[in-house]
Amino acid sequence: MKLYTTAYLILSAMVLMIVIPSCKKSFLDIVPDNVATLDNAFANRNEAEKFLFTCYNALPNDANPDFNPGINTGDEFWVYWPVQASDYASLDPFNIARGFQNKVSPGMNYWDGFGGRSLWQGIRNCNIFLENIDKPIDLEPYMKERWVAEAKFLKAYLHWYLFRMYGPIPIVDKNLPISASAEEVKVSRQPVDSVANYISNLLDEAAAGTTTGLPDKITSLSTELGRVTKPAALAIKARLLVTAASPLFNGNADFNGLKNKDGKLLFNAAYDVNKWKRAAAACKAAIDAAEAAGVALYKFIPTFQDMDEDTKLEMTIRNTVCEKWNKELILGSTASTRAIQMTASPNFDPNNFNNGLRGQLAPTLKMAELFYTRNGVPINEDVTWDYANRYNLRATTADDKGLQSGYSTVGLHFDREPRFYADMAFDGSKLFMQNGLFKIQSKLEQTSGRKQTLYYSVTGYYTKKLINWNLVVAGGTTTENYPWPIMRLGDLYLLYAEALNESGDLSTPLVYLNKIRARAGLQTVERSWTNFSTNPGKFANQSGLRDIIHQERLIEMAFEGSRFWDLRRWKKAASMLNQPIYGWNVATKSFAEYNTKVLLYNQTFIAPRDYFWPIKENNLIVNPNLVQNAGW
Repeated sequence: MKLYTTAYLILSAMVLMIVIPSCKKSFLDIVPDNVATLDNAFANRNEAEKFLFTCYNALPNDANPDFNPGINTGDEFWVYWPVQASDYASLDPFNIARGFQNKVSPGMNYWDGFGGRSLWQGIRNCNIFLENIDKPIDLEPYMKERWVAEAKFLKAYLHWYLFRMYGPIPIVDKNLPISASAEEVKVSRQPVDSVANYISNLLDEAAAGTTTGLPDKITSLSTELGRVTKPAALAIKARLLVTAASPLFNGNADFNGLKNKDGKLLFNAAYDVNKWKRAAAACKAAIDAAEAAGVALYKFIPTFQDMDEDTKLEMTIRNTVCEKWNKELILGSTASTRAIQMTASPNFDPNNFNNGLRGQLAPTLKMAELFYTRNGVPINEDVTWDYANRYNLRATTADDKGLQSGYSTVGLHFDREPRFYADMAFDGSKLFMQNGLFKIQSKLEQTSGRKQTLYYSVTGYYTKKLINWNLVVAGGTTTENYPWPIMRLGDLYLLYAEALNESGDLSTPLVYLNKIRARAGLQTVERSWTNFSTNPGKFANQSGLRDIIHQERLIEMAFEGSRFWDLRRWKKAASMLNQPIYGWNVATKSFAEYNTKVLLYNQTFIAPRDYFWPIKENNLIVNPNLVQNAGW
């Protein structure tokens, strides 16, 4: 809901033009006499709170796959091509995934504004708020301190969002006055380390205070869900510092030549292990604050008693994301998740077909191969699992967990870990919903299969993890909204394990990895690798443990918009996103034909260019102090 007035929009646009002249002109030349001023905007407590909500409104809508850069832009999902532009708010994500990013009119251009969100304008609104919050005379001091902390968090988060996309960015700590000269408004990008330190310090300021400022948790559930807490600020700081310590930013010689017009280097090519130690300390502080506030790994508690243990485990995994405001969530978006649920879900009820259930959010075959075996190790390492024949058809029995009995599917789908069956659906799998257990049968013209040229899974897989189990199809489709998880405790545990390992601690990471694995129904890393892996000592050295941590993270965080950014910060995108995209032959009816591996696209990633977004070319003309990212 847009809470700002026309006056706020006009003023924000004017300030934006002053500070970043590369943005488009979108304000009126003449302001009518009766338009409210900033004095009106901060005349009292209620008006000031409205302006604070304006700052919140600048946050990108990550709950919608059309606007989240981490969803359809990589190799996690794929869609048939061409698609109808009318079905999506933007085709930018699909074009980026296909290698069609450009600098003339960049896709998902959050620098200039995208999806109804202008991040630089949002930063400036935060500055306006901080500069004027002393004006309301009826604002209680304790509330003012909290609102100031919220505005500082939002300003830090918007800088962070741009930093992750573009690397070195300008820092806009204060708005320039109307009287600023033309040279003053021609801002320059700041070095990576300076940007990371600035955001980190701002988050520290937001999280400061023991009795005032940000609350430890939200207590007014009817009015304040989605607002920032102290654990949320510390968790975003942890993510920022882990990113800044990662190979993309820490000792990356690929960007040695990226410098400002005055010669200032924007990347530090020297690796510094202390960045990992700092990140580990930030993760631990965030974990401590979250757990003290009652945050814990989610576990599903059924409301009826006749649910078997396997189903309880599946619902624990699925509802970690889909149960509203559950105890694992640290920071969630209040934007609607209906669009992503409808795009993820196939038609599953044979008695109720609905064209709105599109199943287009289709995981790729490489995602199906990512998950562990039931023994908790990669499929190509398990000494008991038939990796060589994984694409051959096999008949299912009543003993095969996660599969329909008396059916046929490929060996890849047998004897996999619980997260595989909880996160993904496919021909021969099952979908447990609040109103029943449904069989997913998705060969041509079957209930979940392709019936037309649109609205189907091009890979044969469906994203079960993102479908709330209360979705019902009967005379229409009813969905239960849940907050999109921006940060949850499992994510934070994995960041901590990674930072510890890179700092040289090889034992403590196992504690946190095993917490995640136990929740997923797996044995410990030590037991799984010792008893089932072709490389039983893998976890005992830093390199091997790094591989384990990375894969554990890619599995646990699958389909939540994390993989896209993780592959980049690890500098693995150049290898992973230069691989073909495969799926199954979904346009056929027989078991043998359907279960045939099909090439869908030869994906390309040009390094180091594609690690960062290009700045729109025209911006460099308007502001000659801005320099373009390498390769663009």
